[in-house]
Amino acid sequence: MTDIPRRAVTRTARLAALPLGFAGRTVLGFGKRVTGLASEVISPEIQQRTAEQLFSVLGQLKGGAMKLGQALSVFEAALPADLAGPYREALTKLQEAAPPLPAASVHKVLAAQLGEDWRELFTEFDDKPAAAASIGQVHRAVWKDGGREVAVKVQYPGAGEALIADLRQLSRLAGMFRIIQPGIDVKPLLVELRARVTEELDYELEAAAQQAFAEAYAGDEEIFVPPVVARAPRVLVTEWVEGTPLSKIISEGTQEQRDNAGRLMATLHFSAPERAGMLHADPHPGNFRILPDGRLGVIDFGAVARLPDGHPEPIGRLVRLALADDADAVLEGLRDEGFVKPDDDIDARAVLDFLLPMLAPLVEDEFQFTRAWLRAEATRLGSPKSPAYQLSRHLNLPPSYLLIHRVTLGSIGVLCQLEAKAPYRSIVETWLPGFAPAE
Repeated sequence: MTDIPRRAVTRTARLAALPLGFAGRTVLGFGKRVTGLASEVISPEIQQRTAEQLFSVLGQLKGGAMKLGQALSVFEAALPADLAGPYREALTKLQEAAPPLPAASVHKVLAAQLGEDWRELFTEFDDKPAAAASIGQVHRAVWKDGGREVAVKVQYPGAGEALIADLRQLSRLAGMFRIIQPGIDVKPLLVELRARVTEELDYELEAAAQQAFAEAYAGDEEIFVPPVVARAPRVLVTEWVEGTPLSKIISEGTQEQRDNAGRLMATLHFSAPERAGMLHADPHPGNFRILPDGRLGVIDFGAVARLPDGHPEPIGRLVRLALADDADAVLEGLRDEGFVKPDDDIDARAVLDFLLPMLAPLVEDEFQFTRAWLRAEATRLGSPKSPAYQLSRHLNLPPSYLLIHRVTLGSIGVLCQLEAKAPYRSIVETWLPGFAPAE
């Protein structure tokens, strides 16, 4: 790997190779539209090769292409069981690693951002990256001040150009992901990524968000956010987090470890808006560690939702009203918030029936998220013949709720990967405004 391919024509050709390569290998699908292929004509060997190509191309392009892969990877739990295996392995790889940049390219960035004498800032610096992500890679080092172990995040040269090129071209992947799961609509995800992901290019902005989180959770017994040590527009130095990657807990953890991780993930999601005024908006497993003392270590704050007033109160209130079976009040509240158009004649009971299955995790004192539950919901909401699908066409997602909605879905995807059982209702009662009945 050298620098990121920057020219739009080069990146477009590689992105286009994904669905075209798949179509070329699928001889049994000749004569059909690629997006109409049935799962029974897709052999395991073809699935595996497609998954490997997906990782290779998205990983090498990095930028917005890899960011899309990471965003999609949290939803792998919704894939049909017979298709999930190869894609699960390939997409989950994107959560933790990608083909790295050579040391010479890394050194050039460090010199440009920290000065030609950048080596004097460290007593040790490992040229081999500890992790490689969508727009930067992380190196382990020892800071000159007191021998602290630090993570040095270095942005890839050309990351900005890569993002711009990718966000214009990624619609080419929509057909491929319709093959994997017809219910996954990539286009709204791309729209949201286009609006948010360019913020991640500014590491000083990320540093400010991470430091705010670190201060909000300083001394917390359950959640740890590493403080910022140094910053520059394209380099970020933070304290090192030693722990077990959440992806390893997903693949190898005991049920107790999974349950604990799920509880901590939910606690972070619902407590952060009140405590830090922000929501960690990139909930893929590569951004979390379980520390030796059992705490949840949280990294990568390039994507955050700024909620200075905390979680919107109507979310908690409407969920509470739905669980109380007050259909009319729920519909009225949805109209007030812009989820339902004022002049749309829609049945209140049908709306409530649409919502209640999604709220199952909050009905009982404890709930276990599972891949089967998520697949069932994906089928219920994604099948054009289902009443839920038909009703969803009457519902609108207001812009102010878009990022909250995506992060919540992503977090649910991770909980289903964990298959974690925890007291989610009590967590929501503690942290979500409007959910607990007023005393």
